[in-house]
Amino acid sequence: MWNSRLNLGFSILLRWNSGSHCEKACNPRMGNLGYGRKLWTDTSCGSNSTELYCSYSEDADLMCKWLKCSKCNSMHAHLSHPPSAMVDSSFKLPYTWWQSAQGLHGEKIQLNLESEFYFTHLIMVFKSPRPAAMVLERSQDFGKTWTPYKYYSTNCSATFGLDDDVTKKGAICTSRYSSHFPCTGGEVIYRALSSPYAADDPYSPEAQAQLKITNLRVQLLKQQSCPCHSNDLNAKPPQLNYYAIYDFIVKGSCFCNGHADHCVPIKGFRPVKAAGVFHAVHGRCMCKHNTAGTHCQHCAPLYNDQPWQAANGKTGAPNECRSCKCNGHSDTCHFDMDTWLASGNQSGGVCDNCQHNTEGQHCQRCKPGYYRDLRRPFSAPDACKLCSCHPIGSAVLPFSNSTFCDPSNGDCPCKPGVAGPQCDRCMVGYWGFGDYGCQPCDCAGSCDSLNGDCISSSAAIDWHHEIPGFHSTDNKSEPTWGWEDEQGYSALRHSGKNMILKAKILSAHDKGSHAEVNVKIQKVLKSTKLKIFRGKRILYPESWTNRGCTCPILNPGLKYLVAGYEDVQSGRLIVNMKSFVQQWKPALGKKLLDILKDCS
Repeated sequence: MWNSRLNLGFSILLRWNSGSHCEKACNPRMGNLGYGRKLWTDTSCGSNSTELYCSYSEDADLMCKWLKCSKCNSMHAHLSHPPSAMVDSSFKLPYTWWQSAQGLHGEKIQLNLESEFYFTHLIMVFKSPRPAAMVLERSQDFGKTWTPYKYYSTNCSATFGLDDDVTKKGAICTSRYSSHFPCTGGEVIYRALSSPYAADDPYSPEAQAQLKITNLRVQLLKQQSCPCHSNDLNAKPPQLNYYAIYDFIVKGSCFCNGHADHCVPIKGFRPVKAAGVFHAVHGRCMCKHNTAGTHCQHCAPLYNDQPWQAANGKTGAPNECRSCKCNGHSDTCHFDMDTWLASGNQSGGVCDNCQHNTEGQHCQRCKPGYYRDLRRPFSAPDACKLCSCHPIGSAVLPFSNSTFCDPSNGDCPCKPGVAGPQCDRCMVGYWGFGDYGCQPCDCAGSCDSLNGDCISSSAAIDWHHEIPGFHSTDNKSEPTWGWEDEQGYSALRHSGKNMILKAKILSAHDKGSHAEVNVKIQKVLKSTKLKIFRGKRILYPESWTNRGCTCPILNPGLKYLVAGYEDVQSGRLIVNMKSFVQQWKPALGKKLLDILKDCS
């Protein structure tokens, strides 16, 4: 009965369904969409009072049998023939039927669905003679607009002005199911995937446009008499003018785009009870392949890294949605086409509402005012810590009223002459911690950080007391060193230095965009990234004053211990307000060598 292309696409998807857990393209089981739902008709026999009706049948040789008459009354169950009889079990109750009122030329049967479904084919089994003309229509917008699936007529050209698919393949009208015979038990069949709409992939846009429905309607336009009836209309009993249908079978399935093999009821849907019917086809998909939605029509909240796609019913490819890379700091993401195109069609996911003080397309960095705690994995909720910059000693960023620390290590940008990771004290050689930073000591050596009084140059500096857990090799009864000495080591320790030099300052030059200090390196105490040799070299201060002074202060003609860092990309030796710069003293070099030896 079925042609070879009837359910080609669905036979493919059923093969993929044989896999476990919907690993490939899959589809929920098919069934009768009429089960559990109400069929609407314009009329039913015996609605107002008892009606008498008659019918003929024919034998195997198409010879007419006797006229049989009976009564119809909708108020009595054994005499009623309601629309629900068309969608009861055709196996358990094969001889129940719906019957229209008599004397009507036009009648309508309509199935309204609560959601979008896949429709594959319709089978109607008539108790009365099949109509001389009828039309099958569908709606995809819950009855707002209707589109014809197929026209049926004994004469397509005369009735509808259309070609007949019996003579023209693919025509929208057919005479195949409009014959007088059989007078009872005649079928009308429609296959939604038959030519020209046959498709290998039932999830392709072309197939979906043909298969997807929210409503199905049959308009019975013209009655047809059984040949047993007299051609004399005046002699024809009036009780023969009605439509009667045993079965109205609407085959289809839940519409899931190939991403589910099971469906549950739509919220608020209550199946209509029907005799012999136990399983309704439900409309809300239980989505797989990281998809979501009533019909698995979009990706799940955290799986929007590439465009959503229906599964491929031809190859079985599930076309799963791919997760966004949000580093554990977001529960949702959205697909952005510009991002997708910019990545060369590799990644288009943008994380939404980054949590745990993170930001960025992938929540991949700490937001301003926070820094990365390298002791914690970045996916940890506490990976980004709040900056603790001193409100007085920290510099305000240009065009901003806020102070932000270095997001990689938490170091704060300090005002001139200020030191420490939090910018909370003056550098060695500076004093007067305040709103404008610290000012240079007016001394040949260091000065008191509070009042600027010069400190005797004979005072030795013991660096060991600044190292946690490190004890001096000198007499343990020695008094601790002054605050300015501890600050010196703190500046050395916290500025991220990877080079320590003894250098004589030759000259300093303002280049407009930057400053350059010509030095003669006399000793290289530490170098980790660049090859630094003794001799002339240029230091690059990262800031200088409007009076032409470098920050930190480097006076020509004097020798300094300089601890800064090496810029590998540019090959420059950099000093800034976090660098340690101290006028050279013999005791300073000896102590420093001891520390470097112990640290190694």
